[in-house]
Amino acid sequence: MKDFAAIDFETANECPSSVCSVGVVVVRDGVMTDNFYSLIKPEPNYYRWFCQRVHGLGHDDTDTAEVFPEVWARVAPLIEGMPLVAHNKRFDEGCLRAVIQVYQMDWPDYRFRCTLQTSRHKLPNLENHQLHTVSAACGYNLEHHHHALADAEACAAIAIKLGL
Repeated sequence: MKDFAAIDFETANECPSSVCSVGVVVVRDGVMTDNFYSLIKPEPNYYRWFCQRVHGLGHDDTDTAEVFPEVWARVAPLIEGMPLVAHNKRFDEGCLRAVIQVYQMDWPDYRFRCTLQTSRHKLPNLENHQLHTVSAACGYNLEHHHHALADAEACAAIAIKLGL
């Protein structure tokens, strides 16, 4: 797969629809060519301490941010017709489905691929298959883990390296 978009969401709380940031990296012909990052006002709009501890975002960051449909209006044209890749697609696809449902938007039949599943098959001897571990094994230095754009870039690098 030479053309795809790697995507990562961070959430404010335990609700999959509570996306508070998104990172997207577009890969064309096996090369990262474009990226997008935005904070998002989550729905429902509350933060759990365990989520804040992971990504460091809170109300001060997102209370004045755009809501998901406004952000997605800029993302959708970037990824149109492309397969989406995520590290643990179950989480990111679940977030996307949930937030699209909350805002009663149409699901445009996005196809997801998973670098977590692929890394388990192609790199079975790693101590674990967390994003930072797999990216390091693929020669990518993930410096800002749990920043949505940094995670999307790591995911794209893994997908390119493993020939997803």
